[in-house]
Amino acid sequence: MVSLRRFIATLALMAHGFALAAVDVNTASENDLDSIKGIGPSTAMRVLTARRQAPFKDWNDFIQRLSGIGEKRAAKLSAAGLTVNGKPYTTSPGSGNPALSANASASTPTTGSQRNLPIAIAPRY
Repeated sequence: MVSLRRFIATLALMAHGFALAAVDVNTASENDLDSIKGIGPSTAMRVLTARRQAPFKDWNDFIQRLSGIGEKRAAKLSAAGLTVNGKPYTTSPGSGNPALSANASASTPTTGSQRNLPIAIAPRY
């Protein structure tokens, strides 16, 4: 009974590991693309159609050639495991989103999710 539980646990861990594996947009099958959260069958077909014309050079090329894919969606797809030529999506300095830009100034007003909060409070003795 213990070995059956161990076997099931091992299978579950392996399945979890496969789910987090990177999927490259230039080599992925339709099923591989469809396995990425945020890519459904219609987006997978649009990716394959655009890829038949030429492989994607980088994330900017991917964003330019596929309507409906912008910086926000590219970041979400990358976080879900999609890569272009093995590279995850990173925003470029000077992009439209100052919160994601490497050049964001310290004087930028903060909103609810951007507040600088302490990680931990020291205990009092």
